[in-house]
This record gives sequence, structure tokens and C-alpha cells, in this order.
Amino acid sequence: MRQHVRLILKAATGKFLVSTNERKQMSTKTNFKRIALVAVAAVGMGLLSSVPSQAAFSGTAGSNITITVTNGTGSISKSDSTTAATVRVRALALGTNVDSLSVTNVISSLPSAATQTHRLIMQVIDTTSSTATNGFNAMSLNAATTPVVFTPRPYTDGRNQLLDSGTAFGFTAITAGYLDLNMHVFLESATARASTGGDYTYTVVATPYTSGAAGTAVTANVTISVTAAATTSNTIAPGSTTAFIGTSTGASADASISAVATASTTPAAYIRVNTSNAAGTVKPESITATITGAGLLSFGGVSGASLTIAGAGDSDISVLPDGRAGVATITIATTTRTLPAKTMTFYAVAPATLVASVSAPIANVGTNSDVVRVTATDSAGVNWAGALYIYASAAADATVAGAVRATAAASAIQCTAPTATQPAHVCPVTGNAVGTAKFKVSNYSTAALATAAASGAEVTSNEVTVTVNANAIATVKLEFDKATYAPGERARIYVTPLDSAGKAVGANTYANLFAAGGISTASAVSFAGSTTTADSLTVVSITTKANSSSTSGARAGSFEYTVYMPTSGGTVTISATGGTSLPVAGRVAVTASATVTDSGAAALAAVNALATTVASLRTLITTLTNLVLKIQKKVKA
Repeated sequence: MRQHVRLILKAATGKFLVSTNERKQMSTKTNFKRIALVAVAAVGMGLLSSVPSQAAFSGTAGSNITITVTNGTGSISKSDSTTAATVRVRALALGTNVDSLSVTNVISSLPSAATQTHRLIMQVIDTTSSTATNGFNAMSLNAATTPVVFTPRPYTDGRNQLLDSGTAFGFTAITAGYLDLNMHVFLESATARASTGGDYTYTVVATPYTSGAAGTAVTANVTISVTAAATTSNTIAPGSTTAFIGTSTGASADASISAVATASTTPAAYIRVNTSNAAGTVKPESITATITGAGLLSFGGVSGASLTIAGAGDSDISVLPDGRAGVATITIATTTRTLPAKTMTFYAVAPATLVASVSAPIANVGTNSDVVRVTATDSAGVNWAGALYIYASAAADATVAGAVRATAAASAIQCTAPTATQPAHVCPVTGNAVGTAKFKVSNYSTAALATAAASGAEVTSNEVTVTVNANAIATVKLEFDKATYAPGERARIYVTPLDSAGKAVGANTYANLFAAGGISTASAVSFAGSTTTADSLTVVSITTKANSSSTSGARAGSFEYTVYMPTSGGTVTISATGGTSLPVAGRVAVTASATVTDSGAAALAAVNALATTVASLRTLITTLTNLVLKIQKKVKA
């Protein structure tokens, strides 16, 4: 600009000052005024030439918006924020509450093989402003009252907004300054995935508005490069090949299956064989299936002990009973992989042995679902899974529980068939009155069917006795499962409601078995398991168990806590006071104690015992030495 001024001054001097002075003398004051005027004009022209090419968008048609893009990647199966492109839109807003910014996108180009248009998701991950620590102090999402209305998805906070292609983000400047909008951009894959690989290119459009009037839009392309999976490949991925056995077609997990061995064309089980390529697309592969033991295989109307089939990628092979009882072992091998063997059991038409045991020694009046369990086997020793029925041995027993099967029409109650987690039949019993009742289990539901013996002779179990106790509880008992524990050893605390005779009652829930505070102890016991949080002993509502378990430590008629004893020796005492679920006479304090051996005292005792032993040995050695010396003297003499 200074050079420009000098040129102007030189021209003015040459054209005006010299020529004028030659023709007419002017005053020095007039000369200086003209020179100053020219200089001011030159400076003004210089200032105009320094105006930026794009001004802030308030009150103008243009803007200084910039868009910075980093392209993204993806695959047919995945396109999300972890593989996303990034887009940063930056703009200077000078007008407060009148400058708005719209950001949207349109499709630029798709892969030639793409069969549909996929939605582009624009996710706001951050907004910042040069004039505020929080970007939304400088810009806010547009609402209906702002100069320009846009339609972003309705979230309470602008951050993590999700925007589909075709709609726009709208922001209004509420403080003058630079506005930054940072976004993740990726293909939507939740409802419609990209159908082919290639470059998916979209144009990001940022348009400024001043009081509703649009300015000059700025655009930039962003590309998501999608890697195509080999969905059309016919190469089998052995690691994806699976086989599952189930009771119906299309099994997706192995089931424990037992079926009667009677020959039939109705499948007892199905084995689903899945083969696919690396992309998970179902592809055919040859399958060889072989069965050993009982049963036959069948596929496409062909049956046999060994079949080779042209698998379809999701084939179901049937397993048929052939009249033989025993375990069936099925091996499945494809061209590229041999799978682990599958097994199922075929049992004889009738059981050979039924062994009953009482699983709930104390039953309630009313329905008791698990009271007697029966282990059933056939003549080959195979677990028998057919129907079994429980009934009271005599009419006198039925007055206490269950029902007799004395007449042809009277039916026994059916037991539940074995499962993978419970291999025994489980039989229910209905309690009728307080007392004891004897029961038997049979493979026939009525006496008439047993007499007919359509499926062989009747087989009955050993007789078992069930106790029904419906008496009201009178007291509650606390006890440990042992009297003495090692430091840190696991212990179980049992809570047992008792009737007036001191006998346990059936499983029940007592809302206030204890007074407030539950069980307390001054000892440093620790806890483990579902009922062993630090305050678990403080509960007052207790539900007792119907069945005992050697695994969990459950005891029928009681509730158990599992704790770990202190690591130091001493006596552990627990105490509680009976609650309102007990009669007034039973609302008294109850305690239980156990001893933790003192490891230090035991060690000291062991050391002392050893010291005593050593002293005794020393005395013995001295005595022997003296004796030897005496003998030596006599020999010399």
C-alpha cells in the first residue's frame, strides 16, 4: 500500500505541481492540502483491497465456512462409529440469534453393483466454540421459533445426535464466535446393510442463514470404502461347520434325548449339519453320517447305519428307533471336518428296576411337587425314561397323602420324566393331613392296565414313607453344621423353624421369622454365594427348602447360609430373636456357637510336645551312655 501511495504522489507531483508552478505560482499551503487529499484517497483504496474474499455470514450472502473430511472404512457386516469417517464443519457467526447453520448430505456416487441406497448416519460427537467452553453456549439446536427450522432426530442434548441422509442438522449462534461441529459419518447397518463392496460417496453440504436468508453453501465429499465379503465363495470354512442333535429339525444346541426303542419310522431325534463359507453364507458340502449301537439313520427316504449325502449346507439327518435298546453314537464328517460324536439313548418298552427315595422328607398339606424320586433302568441297565406313576400303598396312607389305586378306574399321579439336569423321575405328592404315608411307584397308572400288562409285567418300586407336617411353628433354631472349624474354613449356618414338638415342618416362607436385625455376630465371618452379602444375616424374611442337597448344603425344612470362619482362633457365636411369624412365647433369643481352632496355640502346643520328647530322648541317651561306660569298666577289670 505504501508503494501505491508513493506512485500516486509521484504522478501528482509530475502532472500538477511542476506544470502548474511553471505557468502559475500557487501558495505552499494549497500544495500541501492537495497532497494530503491524494494520500487519503490512496490509503482508502488500499484498505478496500484488503477485504477478505469470504466474509462472516451475518448480513452477507457468503460465508467463511470450512469443511474438513477424513474418509472412513467398513465391511458388509460392519459400519459404525469405530470405522467411521470424520467431518468437521467450522464457521464464523457474527450475528447473535440470527445466524443459523444447516448441515446435511446428499448421495454423490455408489458402487455400480449396489442394489439399493443405504442411509448415511451423521453423528455429532463434539461441538466447540472459540468464545465458550461449552459449544452449546455458542450454538443451539434449532427449534420452531428460530429463523430456520431443521429436523434433527429428537434428542435432549445436541451431542450424539443421529441424522439420516436427507435431513439436516440445524444450529443457531447464540453468541458471536467460531462454531465447530465434529461428526462421525458411517453407513447405517442396523436395518439395511450395504449389499456390495466399493466406495459410497456422499456430499456434505453446509449452508449459512442470516435471519432466514440462505447464504452461499459450502460442500465437500466424504467416502466410506466398504470391503466386500466373499459371500459368493463356494469354499467351505471348516471352523464354521457345526452339528447339533435335537428333538426337532433345525437344532441350534445339543439336547439330552431318550426315546423308547420300539421300531418306528417316526424320528426320535434330528441332527442338523451346517456348512458355510468364510462369510457365513450357507454352502453345500458332502456329509457322511454313521451310527453305532441302537437305532438307524435316515435322509431323503433312505435309511441305514451309514449314509453319505450331498449336504445342502443346512441338512437334517433323522435318527430312527429300530427296536434295540441302548446308547446310539452318531459320528458326522464332512469333506473338510470331522465333528464330535453325538449320543442319545433308546430304552426298552418296560423298565426292569425302579428304585425310589424320599427327596422331601417333610411335606406340606396341599401340593408338593418334588417328594419322591425314582431311578429307573431297563433290563440292559439303560436309564429308562418312560412314564411312571406314584400312588398311596393303602387307603390308610391316602388319608394322609396321595391317592390309592385300588380300583380299575382310579389313576395314580404321573411323575416328571428325567432331564439332563435331573436324571431321576420326580414324583409329586398331595398332603391331606398330618402324619405319615407309604407310597409305591409303577409303570402303570391304573390297576386295570397293570392287570392287562399290555407292555409287559408291571414293575413297582420299593415302598417309601413320606411325612406330612402342617403344624404351626413354635420356635426357631440356629445351628452350625460342625462344632469345630479350622481358621478360615467354610461353615454353614442353618435356620430351622420347629413345631411345638420340636420337629421341622415343610418348606414355607416366613415374613418375620426374626426380629429386626436378623442374625448378629461379633465375629469376623466372611461371606460367599448368592445369599452371602455382608448384610445377608440381617434379613428377617426366611424361605426354607423342600429338598436336601449334598452339593449346595441345603437341608429340607431349613434355610442355609454359607460363611467362612475367622482366620484366628476362638469361639464364634451367632444370635437372633424370634419375630412376629412365631407365637409370642417363641419370640425369644436363640444362639449357636462353634469353635475355631487357634493355629498359634496349636503350633505352640506341638513345639512344647516336641521339646518334651527331645528332653526325654536326651535323658534316655544319657542313661544308655552311662550304662555302656559301666559295662566297659567291668570288661577291663
